[in-house]
Amino acid sequence: MLKVSIVVPVYNAGRYIEMCAPSLLRQTLGKGAYEIIYVDDGSTDDSAQRLDELAEEHAHVRVIHQENSGWPGKPRNVGVQQARGEYIQFVDQDDELTPEALEVLHRMAGRNNSDIVLGKVIGTMAGPNSVFKRTVERCTVEDAPLMESLTPHKMFRRDFLLAHDLRFPEGPVRLEDQLFMVRAYLRAKTVSILADHPCYVWNRRDDGGNTSSRGTTPEDYYGHLRTVVEAIKQDTRPGPLQNHLLRRSYRVELLRPVGEPRALQRTGKTLERYFDVVRRMALEAYPPGVRDGLPALTRLRAHLLEEGYLDSLVELARRTRGIKPELTVDDIRWRDGKLHLTTTIGMRRADGEAVTLVERYGRMLLDPDLLAGIKGAEGWEAPHPLGHAHGEILVHDTARNLWWYPDADLTPRTQPLGDGRHRVVLTGETPIDPLTLAGGRPMEPGTHVVWASAQLLGVGRRARVTRPDANRGAGPDAGLGFGSVRAGTPPHLVVPVWDGPAGQLRLSVRPPGQATLPHRIYLRTTSAPPVRRAARIVLHRLPPDVRGRAKKLARRADPWSGGRP
Repeated sequence: MLKVSIVVPVYNAGRYIEMCAPSLLRQTLGKGAYEIIYVDDGSTDDSAQRLDELAEEHAHVRVIHQENSGWPGKPRNVGVQQARGEYIQFVDQDDELTPEALEVLHRMAGRNNSDIVLGKVIGTMAGPNSVFKRTVERCTVEDAPLMESLTPHKMFRRDFLLAHDLRFPEGPVRLEDQLFMVRAYLRAKTVSILADHPCYVWNRRDDGGNTSSRGTTPEDYYGHLRTVVEAIKQDTRPGPLQNHLLRRSYRVELLRPVGEPRALQRTGKTLERYFDVVRRMALEAYPPGVRDGLPALTRLRAHLLEEGYLDSLVELARRTRGIKPELTVDDIRWRDGKLHLTTTIGMRRADGEAVTLVERYGRMLLDPDLLAGIKGAEGWEAPHPLGHAHGEILVHDTARNLWWYPDADLTPRTQPLGDGRHRVVLTGETPIDPLTLAGGRPMEPGTHVVWASAQLLGVGRRARVTRPDANRGAGPDAGLGFGSVRAGTPPHLVVPVWDGPAGQLRLSVRPPGQATLPHRIYLRTTSAPPVRRAARIVLHRLPPDVRGRAKKLARRADPWSGGRP
């Protein structure tokens, strides 16, 4: 038996076939260990011919032609039935796999006898996802945030799919991926998450033609969402687990039309139409325990929705849109080869005041100034303000569009402001280890930008980690006088700098051939003549061989050392 079958549904893919195919054909698992099954769903362009040519050239490629079904569900089901692999990996026609994807995913599946393996997703359609924060060998939907990853671009044990008759709905069914995934998660005894290695490249098509971008009506979309909700309710008992699983669709899909930015983009009859559809579903499809477990501001939206306060929802969206994260760097220093970053994150309203909690008669109320005049929001309580607060530091490898999570979480606490007012903040020290940050491996050469992510009182924001206010306007190394470190074998030079318009913290990793240059040579394109003159003076004082290499680096114009001095 083959180890893996890649199943690719195809419809009028055109040139994207050639863009996707090389990543599938050259997997390190070995051509004799896997197959690629393209299922052509009645394409009307030249896709069928392109696929047949691939099959003629490569023995491990098979092509199945069928009449058009109008959606990827049937082609995927046909692929599973025809597959000869122990595991199935679903890939869309305009996406890619990284070279080692099948090898590392199958290895993890083998050692855990996994029913499903989630591989780290990267690409222009993928941002940071907490599901891939840590590698998890064995988990289930009860003890891992699997509901935050409902696309089918994963590896499945074929016998598991067949034994439970897990099939995609066929025909024009919206959210068919979600329906398939929730049914699979609820039946899987072992799910594995590979966060240490990028596997799936989820790309946004330059012609806007991704299959997930098709338009729909609110009645159609939320009718299909109701099917997903009913599937969860059918396969679970009423109670905490069911409420937890349903909370994701309530928070993400159901409240989307009545929160920012959608509630501010739609107006008149269109907005009313969406409001009526989602309100009816909120009242009919979700148990009360789902809403009760939401954070304060999200729960307020749910309350206003169910009570029919459309105008209040629009005004709440207008006010919460102006909430911005406030991050301060309390300390930053190298220690034991790691960059230790101590931060505090809070939220501020559009008027610059902190988002607060106010203690009145033993109750903790959500910011009365934020909610003033909003009908239905009077005296809104936040009984567990720290229960839903969480955050972390993220590092973005910009060259590879990879997001990594240092091994630390920030701690929520309340900060007294006087007069019974409190602020919820996230604080903590995050060690960034250049030797292990990239999934247990050293950081790759390039620019790595540092961000912070925070969820406070139902407001989620991503913030730049920027230099302290006292050093704003200074040079790119302001506040980082403690220098750099060498990491890895052979050693790479890791240089922290404040750079860009906002002075954001970046870790610049230099390959071994360039690591001998003094780390203080930070050459940046700038319109400030004094800075340019100072850079020229530094260059002229260098030995000729070092000066020549420095000039070459400046001309390379990477994000932290670019342009002429």
